[in-house]
Amino acid sequence: MKIKNVLLVYPEFDTSFWSFKYTLKYVGKKSSMPPLGLLTLAGMFPKEYNLRLVDMNVRELTNQDLQWADLVCTSTMIVQRRSLVRVIAHARGMGKPICAGGPHPTSYWEEIEGVDYFLLGEVEETLSSFLEDLEQGIAQHIYTPKERPAITKTPMPRYDLINMRDYGSMLLQFSRGCPFDCEFCDITKLYGRIPRTKTNEQMLAEFQLLYNLGYRGSLFLVDDNFIGNRRDALRLLIPKKQDEKGLVEWQRERGYPFDLYTEASMNLVDHEELMDAMIAAGFTSVFVGIETPTPEALIVTKKKQNVDKADPEYPLHAIHTLQRKGMEVMGGFILGLDGDTENMFDLHIEFIKQAAIPIAMEGVLTVLKGTDLYFRMEREGRLRGDTTGTSIGTHLNFVPQIPEETLIAGYKRVLNAIYDASLENYFERCWTLFQRLSYADNPKTTLTPMSISECMRFLLATSRQLVSRQGPAYLQFLTRVITQKPSMIRKALALGAKGYHLRKITEQITAVDNFKQYLARISEHLREEFAKRAKDGNVRVRAYAAHIVSHVQREYARIHEDFRYNAEGARTAFLNFLEDSLKEYEPIT
Repeated sequence: MKIKNVLLVYPEFDTSFWSFKYTLKYVGKKSSMPPLGLLTLAGMFPKEYNLRLVDMNVRELTNQDLQWADLVCTSTMIVQRRSLVRVIAHARGMGKPICAGGPHPTSYWEEIEGVDYFLLGEVEETLSSFLEDLEQGIAQHIYTPKERPAITKTPMPRYDLINMRDYGSMLLQFSRGCPFDCEFCDITKLYGRIPRTKTNEQMLAEFQLLYNLGYRGSLFLVDDNFIGNRRDALRLLIPKKQDEKGLVEWQRERGYPFDLYTEASMNLVDHEELMDAMIAAGFTSVFVGIETPTPEALIVTKKKQNVDKADPEYPLHAIHTLQRKGMEVMGGFILGLDGDTENMFDLHIEFIKQAAIPIAMEGVLTVLKGTDLYFRMEREGRLRGDTTGTSIGTHLNFVPQIPEETLIAGYKRVLNAIYDASLENYFERCWTLFQRLSYADNPKTTLTPMSISECMRFLLATSRQLVSRQGPAYLQFLTRVITQKPSMIRKALALGAKGYHLRKITEQITAVDNFKQYLARISEHLREEFAKRAKDGNVRVRAYAAHIVSHVQREYARIHEDFRYNAEGARTAFLNFLEDSLKEYEPIT
């Protein structure tokens, strides 16, 4: 099979907290981040192949794209699975062979239909074999690496295949793997427990590539745990060898062109030299998996790095330490862990307030396939439904220890407390954070001044938000920043736009679950009415049912279109209601 043109397709993300879709509209971007996996894969193809990349979060996949292609390659995470189904159908409809890889197919390939070839796991060692077999007409259905590759062989991402102005942030990767083995996490299953790192020469070449391409601004190191290998992380920042350059020196020489952020485990606070080096390199924020302030639940889920027997409030104190060092903490939280009690909702709300975490990503536990939690739940007979879980909302794929109704009601209460309708609580956390951050007036992390276009976008976003329900709280926050922390205005505007998005998502999660509960009540009411009217011989039952269905349709239409068709069941619940209603009243009439 002769392959010349390869189309790299990145399916669309479901709208979620992480998508920042509503923020992007305000700041003039189309997607938060580019598809680093596909850009890296592109660098692995031999030069004789013609490559084209379509990020469906930026533009649609067209028939013209597929007509051009001899082979379609995709990479997906779980939150892209619905879009992947549509991509597969589109490619097959055009008669194009399709190859799928990435974290989602690696764990769930048996549940994905219509794919010709799977490249599972890390593909540094398998792509060349696949391409050779494809050319000879002997390609296998599945390719799996025999061992984890040394990422010192990984090529630089092909950033020339995208328009960087479409994205809110750029991405680079320093390491793969994590030394911890949290029960609910699949990272160690995908990438191992021994973190593998790139050389300083590699990383600085990748930083220089982005710099040469003219990019300036936010840059995310996508490592699942940047400090998984603390020695190598410190070596990247401040190398011991005198003839080796590190990131601190590179950033300083160029006037800090990149505002760096990453993910790290909470034990970062136990290593002062590493924290100081990250600040010196220009790291201004870090995402930390906090999960829960309940030590018992952390121990059950094997998140022992977040527990200190000598300090019952270790997570809170750790976050304060990072903030005082100069890093905003973005927190990941999970509700529904075994070991949590029914007072966990109040604990989460109070913890997020005391910690002053503006971006608190709260979610209900999802049991991911292949994790230790998955196998424990399987042994206990607690798995149910879709094994891929969900990216957002109130759908559960397991049986929780506390009553499900209590968990879902508590989850909605937590969201509506931390992202309340006025965002008063949110902006109060933002202001507390700004007071705590030590780098607010430090010129070494001050980025280039905002461009005229950037100023206009933020001005438009701010003007819209000021006349919204969040206007009073936002105005008070901005006034404080302008008068007391003027160097933080850019960050304040960014947090304002993010707060708008987080509230929108909260509203829709609440609306979807309320709609499902409403359907359950209406269904019960209809059954009672059908039974009563059938007994009385009321021939007007069809008209009555049609009236109810019409009312339900109006309520369904109130849900934003991004959320009607998600895994949390708004559309499924709606269609099931219609089907059940028809079954009920059709025989009677």
